[in-house]
Amino acid sequence: MASSNATSHKCSSRAAGPVPFKDFEDDVLHQVPERTSPEDHDALVSSLPSTVLPGVQLFKLRLYQGFWLHERLVPGAVALQQRFEPRPDDVVVASMPKCGTTWLIALTFAAMARRAYPPAGADHPLLRLNPHHVAPFMDLFFAQGREAVLDALPSPRLMFTHMPLAMLPRAAPPASSGAGAGGGGCRVVYICREPKDMAVSLWHFRRVLCPELSFADTFESFCAGRSSGPFWDHILGYWRASAATPDNVLFLRYEELLRDPADNVRKLARFVGLPFSDAEEEAGVVHAIVELCNLDNMRSLEANKSGHLPYINFPNKSLFRKGVAGDWVNHMTPEMARRMDDIVAEKFRGTGLTFP
Repeated sequence: MASSNATSHKCSSRAAGPVPFKDFEDDVLHQVPERTSPEDHDALVSSLPSTVLPGVQLFKLRLYQGFWLHERLVPGAVALQQRFEPRPDDVVVASMPKCGTTWLIALTFAAMARRAYPPAGADHPLLRLNPHHVAPFMDLFFAQGREAVLDALPSPRLMFTHMPLAMLPRAAPPASSGAGAGGGGCRVVYICREPKDMAVSLWHFRRVLCPELSFADTFESFCAGRSSGPFWDHILGYWRASAATPDNVLFLRYEELLRDPADNVRKLARFVGLPFSDAEEEAGVVHAIVELCNLDNMRSLEANKSGHLPYINFPNKSLFRKGVAGDWVNHMTPEMARRMDDIVAEKFRGTGLTFP
């Protein structure tokens, strides 16, 4: 149960957009239960098929409902399915790892909170906080039984997840249940990336903690669907939901975001119910958001050059590498590229989703 102060904050902040999660957590964490006792999922987790990715011994995976999840996040998947109750004005950024999640979190926060925090302002939260500190990682909070913290978070909440949509059944209910046009759920913004680039970016990221990891091992596990996936099922779950319930799920492409960030920020703002006014357009607010959140600017900030992510022991700076499309050509042999393209062609045939 949220405290009276937190409840008051919830009401007063509604028009101002999401609060920076780190500020909220530091301010009111002592007012909410420190930890909700999670169910004992040890028996379930231990009963699931497991694998350890070659060269990445610290990533023990379990196969839960068709998806390979990090072992410690399986209880989070169960809890999200059972207990996540979305609010109508929640916005959830969703993705597979290494698809532009950090950038999308920053853009979404800047767009939603622009009235409280003008993007050109010298005191903008993104100038002092890593994007992963302005929005909580739902998967870990539910895995730890700490969702009471998220319950106390003022509306509108901005959160993010790497879970497949199947683990968030109430976020975007099937069209047959009346979703869309006010029929329940919340707003989910999904970002998808060309799979070959995704595999390369994931390899670079994991090498931060596992420097001897070979690209060949990462490539093999990715093609087999064991590396944060299967990637094709993860992507298609959100793709199909975006077609069935477009009021609930917005499907973005990383490559299109790179090509025209301003137009995609406009699309994002319309989707979350906060379209830019003519006055904001004339004042250059969209451009200011794009500039605030661009890779070079974020990479230069002290909050992103030092410190670690709040949920795993990766340095903040590991989130900001190249941020380009097509880097796979520098790492894959022609045979590798053909193999990946063949998998994509097979898995996405007839879906209407293609990759450049």
